[in-house]
Amino acid sequence: MLGASVFLTVAVAVQAVFGSPVQSRTAYAVKEAHRVPRRWVKMGRAPADRMMNLQIGVKQSQFDELERHLYEVSDPKHSRYGQHLTYEEVNELVKPTDDTLDLVHEWLEVNGIIYVTYSPAMDWINIDVDVETAERLLDTEYHIYQHEDGTEVIRAPKWSLPKHLHDHVDAIQPTTSFMRPVKRADVASTPIPWPYPGLHNPTSPALKEVCTINGTTPDCFSTLYQTKGYVQQAAGKNQIGFNNFLGEIPIRPDTKQFLGRYRPDAVAGASEYKFVDIAGGPSQNTGLTPAQAESGISVEANLDVQTIIGMTYPMPVTAFSTNGTPPQIPDAAAGNPPGNEPYLVWMNYVLAQKSLPQVISTSYGDDEQTVPLDYAKRVCNGFAQLGARGISVLFGSGDGGVGDAAGNDGSVCISNDGKNTTKFLASFPPSCPYVTAVGATQGFEPETAALRPANSYGPDGKVHGFYASGSGFSEYFPRPSYQDKVVPAYVKGLNGENAGLFNPNGRAYPDIAAQGLYFQIVWNSTFEIISGTSASCPLMASIIALTNDALISSGKSPLGFLNPWIYSEGYKAFTDITEGVSGGCNSSGFPVTEGWDAVTGFGTPVFPELVRIAKECA
Repeated sequence: MLGASVFLTVAVAVQAVFGSPVQSRTAYAVKEAHRVPRRWVKMGRAPADRMMNLQIGVKQSQFDELERHLYEVSDPKHSRYGQHLTYEEVNELVKPTDDTLDLVHEWLEVNGIIYVTYSPAMDWINIDVDVETAERLLDTEYHIYQHEDGTEVIRAPKWSLPKHLHDHVDAIQPTTSFMRPVKRADVASTPIPWPYPGLHNPTSPALKEVCTINGTTPDCFSTLYQTKGYVQQAAGKNQIGFNNFLGEIPIRPDTKQFLGRYRPDAVAGASEYKFVDIAGGPSQNTGLTPAQAESGISVEANLDVQTIIGMTYPMPVTAFSTNGTPPQIPDAAAGNPPGNEPYLVWMNYVLAQKSLPQVISTSYGDDEQTVPLDYAKRVCNGFAQLGARGISVLFGSGDGGVGDAAGNDGSVCISNDGKNTTKFLASFPPSCPYVTAVGATQGFEPETAALRPANSYGPDGKVHGFYASGSGFSEYFPRPSYQDKVVPAYVKGLNGENAGLFNPNGRAYPDIAAQGLYFQIVWNSTFEIISGTSASCPLMASIIALTNDALISSGKSPLGFLNPWIYSEGYKAFTDITEGVSGGCNSSGFPVTEGWDAVTGFGTPVFPELVRIAKECA
């Protein structure tokens, strides 16, 4: 659990009496303000004695220098390629300056804060205070806000800091965030029969024997992407991990049942994978209660673990399970009610570990505009810290095409700045330039961009909702230099299509893609099928992890932060996808084209070529 191994607890001498006026070197000024979104009503002042945990993001001292190191060790054309930084080196680069820490510490002291806890690099400070103290500390008022669904939260839509601290503190939460769990729905008037148009069954004998559009399996994936027959040689040194949020937990008996049918030689993997619960994350993973089964919990976690073990056994696997939810600014697309994942809680845990899996897959995301900008930047910086240490961080690009949480509902593809401007909705963290975003494909020979119409029947005889490979351009993060050779050309080729609906100068995603339609899984002792970049991401992560095995067993460094390598050399090891569109927001979204595109990136992997090019570059 998240505890003494992550945060350093420091006792601070009290130099002020609780209830005394705010003391400061300079006058207070507003640091951040956000409009209270529609569907929320202010109910009254928050109880003064209600306890809360404040997370204070302190300015990192040398992040620009860390970013320089990140790109040098990740660029196959640089002499330092593969020379990843150590845990200690990364922490030293992002540790705040002594002056910054002294100023923040002084401010806390004079407001009567007795105990604080620090992240390993001391760039995050956690304090437990009551509402009255938080209000004095931030010169604000906390109120209870009630959503139309009955959810209540305590928030301060505007908060302040002494002016001399504005350049030393990046973010403080909870303040401006409004958090709710996600629901997605998209229904058409008439069900579409199975199979719907655009799906190609395999034609070659090898694929016809193991692959079908009626449900894909590890045997299909290993044949399609040519990992079949590869014998791992570094399974003790090489590892892979994946994330669980929002109460998701992988279920061992389900995984054993899945492997028993689709990967009998890997059945032992169901009991061997490592489970890490963070900050009180759920740890029950031997079965579901009736209430849990009714809620559908653990479908996501089972998909991840079964895909990964099915592809990578006997590689060691770690399942991270993190409690809590992070800051969020609701938007129309997130609906009733949207949810974020506690990336920061997980981040502080893994950044405190000296040893981590070389590849980490995450199948969760949010509309970018629902995440406070400063918070998004600090979480993104954390991904850069992992990349500098040689860890590949992969995220599914989303399941709503250009609409993300909105899916194909164009009425809620709007800005949340009070102007209700029609726009495509980017997804975070895929929009962070320091992660690798994985899109999805469907069908075989050729694979096409994943796009399932709303209210369409699947091979299981059930009606499924709209789903499309997440695609887009960030509003928060500018286009990174590694994309300069391909993204401007793609935007130019649009010839003005969708102009004004996206930021052409933003970080574009996805970077690469893999199968993402109708994966076979076992959930609650029942065989099911499931789709999404939640499927394509662990699949792609598995193939990257197998590539790392080939590198490590040859005495070479793992791939680490993938994107500079992919965009300069690695793209040659991917099959270009040339059919399809992204859809979403009641539009065709972005088109699939030859070369990189904003639906499938550079395409799907060819494992032998990945190994060959990775070894040549190492």
